[in-house]
Amino acid sequence: MKIKNILISQPEPADIEKTPYGDLQRKYGVTFHFFKFISIEGIEGRDFRKERINILDHTAVIFTSRLAVDHFFRISKELRVEIPDTMKYFCTTESTALYLQKYIQYRKRKIFFSNSKHEDLIKLMVKHKEEKYLLPCTDVNKGNFVEELENNSINFRRATLYRTLPSDFSHIDMDKFDMLVFFSPYGIEALMDAVPGFVQEEKVLAAFGPATCQAVTDAGFTLQIEAPSANAPSMSMAIDKYLEGCNNHKKK
Repeated sequence: MKIKNILISQPEPADIEKTPYGDLQRKYGVTFHFFKFISIEGIEGRDFRKERINILDHTAVIFTSRLAVDHFFRISKELRVEIPDTMKYFCTTESTALYLQKYIQYRKRKIFFSNSKHEDLIKLMVKHKEEKYLLPCTDVNKGNFVEELENNSINFRRATLYRTLPSDFSHIDMDKFDMLVFFSPYGIEALMDAVPGFVQEEKVLAAFGPATCQAVTDAGFTLQIEAPSANAPSMSMAIDKYLEGCNNHKKK
């Protein structure tokens, strides 16, 4: 199969030529298209209060994405909650851990991260079972991670900080694309809801993050490209390595 059109389930960048995707277009002669499969709506402070969750009752926070980081600090600011220096942070990936620098002094806090596998993060958390964990998440939070936390007797509580809403797929022709790239488990759910009976056939599927990768396989699809990895910490690098293996895709 010759890959020509790749759909990225994220908003279109202001100037693709200044992104790694622009480099890949020139290198392989492919075309990247962008369409955000989901939209995010933050939970307002007054609605969060109804959950009767006191952030300061917790000694550690679990972050599964940058989105969760953004909304945790957003709601903390809205509620005028000052996060103490003693707070610990457990992240599913190093990139999410580094993203915390947007909000805190990285070196002055206790930050832990895994190699993008939930089971590895839980092993770290088991070593800190005395902590009281808060898990910022969406209103449709699913997957094995919560079950794994419960099975390992982790003392945690879920905090719904944002809502995930499906986008309108009516103007998207899925048959046009040879590769679909997902960055959230909810993007896969949105696709399946919007395109009932979607069949992968020869389409190449790529996913970023352990939860997204798991969601692809749970849906019964074949995952060909997985990121981040030791050799490809970003999705653009993972796609590059995949296309590099398809010699007929290279521009001469």
